[in-house]
Amino acid sequence: MKRLFGLLRLVAGLAILSAIIGQFVYTAGRVAINPFNFFGYFTIQSNIITMVAFLASAYFILSRKKQPTRVIYLRAVATTIIVIVGIVYNTLLAGASLAGSFDLKWSSNILHIIIPIYALVDWVLFADRKKLPFNKLWIVLIYPIVWLVVILIRGATDGWVPYPFLDPATGYGSVAAYSIAIAVFTVLFGLVVFALSRVRILKP
Repeated sequence: MKRLFGLLRLVAGLAILSAIIGQFVYTAGRVAINPFNFFGYFTIQSNIITMVAFLASAYFILSRKKQPTRVIYLRAVATTIIVIVGIVYNTLLAGASLAGSFDLKWSSNILHIIIPIYALVDWVLFADRKKLPFNKLWIVLIYPIVWLVVILIRGATDGWVPYPFLDPATGYGSVAAYSIAIAVFTVLFGLVVFALSRVRILKP
């Protein structure tokens, strides 16, 4: 059973890698691409974090080594942010223009639908992680806050933002409201992820 966990995570990690490379090559083949913009999207960065978490977990499982605690926390963070990607994209951004960054359909489906669903199912079903203490919940906020700060600085200086709702042109009140909402949503979903670490369905 545990080997199955590892193989599925290996496949998921490689799927993310192929989707990101596919979209990058597709976009670069049509327009001049700015890597800082392409890799500035929360979707791309969250998927990279998720890919690293899956591949690290797969490595330890398939090499029959114990998963370090830091890998389990990384998986918790990855699950939190990648599910947020799926929810936000499919509710707020599916019809929005994102400067051609996610117009390769199979790649977009992997990054925005398949991986978020798989990550949640993996975390709920596969009980190869310890119970995570709620006093460590702040860990899930580190990446989103750093990302938001960088994006807001870029929006104010060079005018580039990855998503319409963070555009300073819409008003800083609106941007602030969305930023707070992202932080609150991250904490709430992180709380759910930490709580689910106590669920034992498929044991290795």
